[in-house]
Amino acid sequence: MVNRQFVVGDIHGCSKALRTLVEAIDPSHSDQIIFLGDYVDRGPNSKDVVDQIIELRKRCRVIALRGNHEIMLMGVVSAGLDQSIWKNGGGQATIASYGGSLKKIPTTHLDFFHSLYEYHETENEIFVHACYQPDQPMSNQDDACRYWKHLQYPYPAPHFSGKRVYVGHTPQAGGEILNLGHLICLDTYCFGGGYLTAMELTTGHVIQTDKHGHRKRAPIRVLMDHLASARKKTQARIEAMFNKKDNLNRQQSKDPADA
Repeated sequence: MVNRQFVVGDIHGCSKALRTLVEAIDPSHSDQIIFLGDYVDRGPNSKDVVDQIIELRKRCRVIALRGNHEIMLMGVVSAGLDQSIWKNGGGQATIASYGGSLKKIPTTHLDFFHSLYEYHETENEIFVHACYQPDQPMSNQDDACRYWKHLQYPYPAPHFSGKRVYVGHTPQAGGEILNLGHLICLDTYCFGGGYLTAMELTTGHVIQTDKHGHRKRAPIRVLMDHLASARKKTQARIEAMFNKKDNLNRQQSKDPADA
């Protein structure tokens, strides 16, 4: 039985962000984490991102979807497609993370890329990388829509199943989640200065980390932390003043004959 369920947006090689995110979630064997794809390209360490997700499978239940960047990578590696388009889309950073050559990609990583799901569907939710056709079951979705279509106004209507759809792929430049109720986009632009986002499905609780591995905190929490820090400093100064005064009083109360 699954305890907590989290869904995570596009990582794009931001391994420090992922590491802090997983630490914050602290998953157990009964928890489930659903990744929406795009693990590689653009960010500094795609190799470590894949290493972390493979290792994470030992700690909790992992469902990893395929993104368009994994399609491009595997097209180059397995089908001999031209590298130029992929490299211009961030692939050069992935090559660098593997030591400068795609031949250095470990077999375990190739197995991981081959194992990725097209989509994931539960009783109440649908998870897919990019977009969806509202009137089609997920098994009949067009790949161009599933992997490549960006969200743009007018946004897709609710899926005919009534299920809420979670997607990535379309970067939210402000680093905030796009929540339309029936549709939630969790690509919050980590590699470009935004955040990597995880959302807990039952509570809606959100965890965000930046590409440097720092966790985003709500403004009120930041304010409270500053107030607590200022309170401690003020208390320390007051205690130091009283200690200084006590020492002075002791010196003044000494018998001059003992001096």
